[in-house]
Amino acid sequence: MMNKQDKQYNQNLAERNRRNFGKIFFIFVSIIFIMIICSFAFKAIFKTANGVNLADKTKLLYNRSSVIQAHRGKIVDKNNEPLAEDTNTYSLYAVISKKQKSIAGKPEYVQDKSKTAKVLSDNLPISYKAAYKALNPKNKSAYQVEFGNAGNNIGLMTKKKIESQHLTGLNFVAKPARLYPNGVFASHIVGLASLIQNAKTKETNLVGQMGIENTFNKFLTGKNGFKSSQEDNYGYKIPSGNDEEKAAKNGDNVHTTINSSLEILLENQMNKVQQQANPKSINAILMDAKTGNIVAAAQRPSFNPETGKGLGDVWRDSLSQDLYEPGSTMKVFSLASAIDSGHYNGNQTYQSGRFQIGDAVVPDWNPAGWGTISFNQGFAMSSNVAMAHVEQIMGASTWRKYIDRFQLLKNNSSQVDAQARGKIQFKEPIEQANTAFGQGVQVTALQMLQGFTAIANNGEMIQPHFISKITSSNNKKVIKNYPTKVVGHPIKASTAKSVRKHMQDAVYKSYAVGQDFKMDGYRVAAKTGTAQVADNTGHYGNGNQSYLYSVIEMVPADKPRYIMYVTVKQPQNVSTPTTKIMGDNFNVVMRKALEDKPTNAKAVKIPKVVGNPLSEAQNKLNSKGIQNVVVGKGKTVVKQNPAADAPKDLSRRVMLVTDGRMTMPDLSGWTREEIEDFASLTNVKVAFNGEGNASDQSIKPGEEFDEHAQLDVKLTK
Repeated sequence: MMNKQDKQYNQNLAERNRRNFGKIFFIFVSIIFIMIICSFAFKAIFKTANGVNLADKTKLLYNRSSVIQAHRGKIVDKNNEPLAEDTNTYSLYAVISKKQKSIAGKPEYVQDKSKTAKVLSDNLPISYKAAYKALNPKNKSAYQVEFGNAGNNIGLMTKKKIESQHLTGLNFVAKPARLYPNGVFASHIVGLASLIQNAKTKETNLVGQMGIENTFNKFLTGKNGFKSSQEDNYGYKIPSGNDEEKAAKNGDNVHTTINSSLEILLENQMNKVQQQANPKSINAILMDAKTGNIVAAAQRPSFNPETGKGLGDVWRDSLSQDLYEPGSTMKVFSLASAIDSGHYNGNQTYQSGRFQIGDAVVPDWNPAGWGTISFNQGFAMSSNVAMAHVEQIMGASTWRKYIDRFQLLKNNSSQVDAQARGKIQFKEPIEQANTAFGQGVQVTALQMLQGFTAIANNGEMIQPHFISKITSSNNKKVIKNYPTKVVGHPIKASTAKSVRKHMQDAVYKSYAVGQDFKMDGYRVAAKTGTAQVADNTGHYGNGNQSYLYSVIEMVPADKPRYIMYVTVKQPQNVSTPTTKIMGDNFNVVMRKALEDKPTNAKAVKIPKVVGNPLSEAQNKLNSKGIQNVVVGKGKTVVKQNPAADAPKDLSRRVMLVTDGRMTMPDLSGWTREEIEDFASLTNVKVAFNGEGNASDQSIKPGEEFDEHAQLDVKLTK
């Protein structure tokens, strides 16, 4: 048993231990407290913690910043009408979760799925069944659903139509897009821009991919701005906050030389040639001879930049990037070279048909020839033998010198995509002779066109161009001008006048091969061409379908205002001579250009009615005094011909195709040309019997028909 002394000792020891622990604990707590005080003092004084600036962190907590999107510049025609401009498209999603409600407790999800599916199927390329199925997914806990491609790239008008039904749960997300209001309209020249994400900034902007959109991308691209302000937790602006704002700089506008009325007409005529001749490709350019302004240009195949249809057929601009052997239009240059160098005697005769050069033979397109004829006759009859003789008389070195003076093998900076350089085979005598009639030499359409300006302008050669100027986004400041540019004087004025006289003979002489290009009321200087097309192995094909047909026209012949150059490659339908098809269709464009008079009065243009309700579309047309005919029983216009902005006098009536099944209009009294326009618009196959205007039709008025249906039309005078 512990004695009393031991007990007292233990009590004293325990008391001492408690005091010591208390002191140690007090010291520990004091140290921790001092550390906390020091930490707060450090943060208060230096405003940092763990290497993080607390002031900046706090500022970020209340900062609200946003990007101010810059607009891409416009591409416009000669009258400042837009060919490409910014717009928005929309994607659609539907909230189906019943948990989604507003602050007031109102439903913000799709309530009536049947009605919603009906509205979507009426306005989007999706069936009622597919839309209803999308609104009822297998996953019952899904919050929202989308509608695939049908729910993307929705236009503003379609968005408004859907919103007008006041359906709950449907939401649209806007994204920037490029609007090409004219559809197939100098598409490879205007080009295409698409959304691309910047790898560094992660910003998504429109970037040019081809044509003017690509070549002038640095001018068209704007610079985004930003806006920064400070707000409290409730979104109210803090008065003492330091607001920052930098305005966006919109892109510059590119002004083209394109005349929209002529371009629309040219595109229309291209469609007709495509339908009548079915060639593998077509190029056509109409240029102001005095300024070098290209007022209309088109190619086939082409594409619609709005829908992307046809984009995969050919990406390149064939006017500047496709090399080809020009054939007999090259004889204009060989004749000019011989005359200018003093080596041409047009009255001298030669034996036509065949010409032996070494071991090779130069044949005429008529191998039997026309007997002994003069060189003047030979040019008008497009004799290869004549031009082979002419080349040999002036000498290969002289001929090659003029090829270089006309810059036929040089990149002449087309202002669009990089132009191909020409190629030539010029070593052997036969090769040198072949180039005089356009074989063994490869050029682009723009190289040929530039050379022809020297013939039209009395020896002065002008660079063709599509761009007139670049201006600031508000058009108040000219950033850069593109004036007429003289690039050479390859021949004398007297030579050019003499060549144009021979080109008139090639149209008006009784033996001329260019008679299809006569124009009532105008004197035409022209030269046609027919070149064999080489295959991938370099061998020339045989038969009527293996040629490239071309024509160069200068009108009026004495003082040309316009030059038109057209090539039609390998037409598959040769039942009608290709040159006749070319003359009938492209002279329409030339005549329209010549008859257009500058005026301050604004011409009446056909409005765009695609996408409009039928009644609204008809009211628009009627208000401008434009007749119209409806093809279909639907309520919305999906196609029109002529296209928007075409001159009112281009056609007697505007054809409107509605959604749903197409119905045949009464064609009585329609001309062949109008029926061909109708066939092109509706994709029906048409066969004519007789001449004159329509008097009977196999598909009766009001009958329903499908694309590719066969329509037989009787014509009577």
